[in-house]
Amino acid sequence: MEQIKAPVGANKKKSIVGRGTGSKGRTAGRGRDGQNSRSGGGTRPGFEGGQMPLYRRIAHRGFSNYPFKEIYTVINVSRLEEKFKDGDVVNDASLREKGLLKGKKSLVKILGNGEIKIKLDVQVEKITAGARVKIEKAGGKTMVKEGSDGQ
Repeated sequence: MEQIKAPVGANKKKSIVGRGTGSKGRTAGRGRDGQNSRSGGGTRPGFEGGQMPLYRRIAHRGFSNYPFKEIYTVINVSRLEEKFKDGDVVNDASLREKGLLKGKKSLVKILGNGEIKIKLDVQVEKITAGARVKIEKAGGKTMVKEGSDGQ
């Protein structure tokens, strides 16, 4: 049985840069002179060679509310009927356990899309009016958590 060998020239030795004149020359691939050949050289991000940078050319007006934005995970009542049994409590922990909720800080809003015939005790941040009617009509209870406006 023969040994498999790579063809000649297939495996090259790794080129080690910047380890004296015996390796890959004196400049280590940085070129001879200039700002970028020096240690600590180079420009800051966004620098355009003295031209007014883009971030200063564009007007910045107004206020962004993005850092304070609350993102809700929406779940329809039809999904609750699929995943839960009659008499179950629906909250963050149970939704995470059933795979309907991901992430540590997820806010939940229940929407009224679909039908529900089982009795559930729902305790989430927001519930739409239609979902509330459907859950309570099926004999369940709805409770909005403290600190949220409900709808």
